[in-house]
Amino acid sequence: QAYWKKMNQLLQTLNQKLATLSHGQEGIVKISAAVSDKLVAFKSKPPSIQREILSVCSDPYTLAQQLTHVELERLSHIGPEEFVQAFVHKDPLDGTKTCFSEQKKTSNLEAYVKWFNRLCYLVATEICMPAKKKQRAQVIEFFIDVARECFNIGNFNSLMAIISGMNMSPVSRLKKTWSKVKTAKFFILEHQMDPTGNFYNYRTALRGAAHRSLTAHSNREKIVIPFFSLLIKDIYFLNEGCANRLPNGHVNFEKFLELAKQVGEFITWKQVECPFEQDPNIIHYLHTAPIFTEDGLYLASYESESPENQTEKDRWKSLRSTILGKT
Repeated sequence: QAYWKKMNQLLQTLNQKLATLSHGQEGIVKISAAVSDKLVAFKSKPPSIQREILSVCSDPYTLAQQLTHVELERLSHIGPEEFVQAFVHKDPLDGTKTCFSEQKKTSNLEAYVKWFNRLCYLVATEICMPAKKKQRAQVIEFFIDVARECFNIGNFNSLMAIISGMNMSPVSRLKKTWSKVKTAKFFILEHQMDPTGNFYNYRTALRGAAHRSLTAHSNREKIVIPFFSLLIKDIYFLNEGCANRLPNGHVNFEKFLELAKQVGEFITWKQVECPFEQDPNIIHYLHTAPIFTEDGLYLASYESESPENQTEKDRWKSLRSTILGKT
């Protein structure tokens, strides 16, 4: 009877864990591409129509903390089996059919990638929305400070999303706006996340954060949130570039040990409890604020700073017609 009792407790715990993993997204506000291209019309209307990030949170450190909350919440739902199922292939040396081939389940992993894309577009939307150049420059400087705080915290995923959003063409073409921005801090952050040398600078910073995490005395120092797309890419190429079997037919243990090391590190990082106080208003805004599609961003950008060449003029005319119904 004692063993039955223990086994039932174990099964209950297992069921709870599996339920948490498979329904991870249900506890989070579902992220749909809240398309709101019509908001371009806002530029000629009172500001009360559209809330902007600075009215919700004007402190870069606080926003970086809330972004870290979102990242750790989303990471907590990704199980190691999702990595396996994302890349699994039938072993050509194995006559049996792989049990994962029919039912890949990587929904939490995919939802996390969608969150990264949403944050990119949210940053670009917030920059392109204000009608005045001074306000746009202020938003850019705010996000530069947020990105720097993310770097200090060890939240590299949000950092890369913010930099990616600021480097999108509709934002980078706003030359008059950028001329009003103190860009030195931005260039330092860009350098840290520079893809040159297979992201050498970022990988050095990540190793530093990982080392700090190992010797940490507080949850604040334990935070390591890797640039997720690069982590996936590394695991993918390790899996694809190395054979499962050696020429003599034996299992390639070196490959699987390296895979286990990378996924194992990720599991350790995702289990860290966020030490910052949660602000429901800011987190709700991050998940639900309307964002532009790529076309909407270009239109907002052209409305802010006029097209510079004929190609841009033609595109502006086309976008005004399709999105705003104007000629």
